Amino acid sequence: MSASTLSDRASRDFDVRRGRRLEYLTVGWNLCEGVLAVAAGAAAGSTALVGFGLDSFIESTSGAALIWRLSRAGENDERRERVALKLVGASLLLLAAYVGADAVWSLFKREPPGVSAVGVALAAVSLVAMPLLARAKRRVAARISSRALAADSKQTDICAYLSAILLAGLAANAAFGWWWADPAAALAMTPIIVKEGLEAWRGETCCDGCH
Repeated sequence: MSASTLSDRASRDFDVRRGRRLEYLTVGWNLCEGVLAVAAGAAAGSTALVGFGLDSFIESTSGAALIWRLSRAGENDERRERVALKLVGASLLLLAAYVGADAVWSLFKREPPGVSAVGVALAAVSLVAMPLLARAKRRVAARISSRALAADSKQTDICAYLSAILLAGLAANAAFGWWWADPAAALAMTPIIVKEGLEAWRGETCCDGCH
């Protein structure tokens, strides 16, 4: 085996390990965020915040699928890639279904978002951290040619978007009494999540360097 081949393999192994670390971070963060958000939402009577927490639990399933995908890189890579891609797609579609149903229910009940200091802090941290995490995932996905990891990075981006929607909804309600702003924005985003989910399920998600 040539020195160049050994170097390429070592570089890929490093990137795979980095991908796994990013996914462990994703799952750990989402589980902690979910528990805190649900608890804070229940205490504040905020359906929006409880929904934000439940979203985090759904998003953690995508990270778990990628941990499985990257756990034994080199062994049935293509099969694992296809299965992981479908699992990511399924989690996105589940997320879309929940976000859409929760938004419709909130609009139907005319329920304003409850204010929680913990919830605001969680959403603010997520809004800053998730885009950075998504970008790191996309870089690794391009280097190891993983469409599943690229699709999961979009799930991470969606987490940031939902954080922005939650914060904007709280601000709009506090400033203008627009109780409907949060669920309306979430409902408008649902088709985008569906699109990403269907693309992942069909294997149409692409990343730079993926084949």
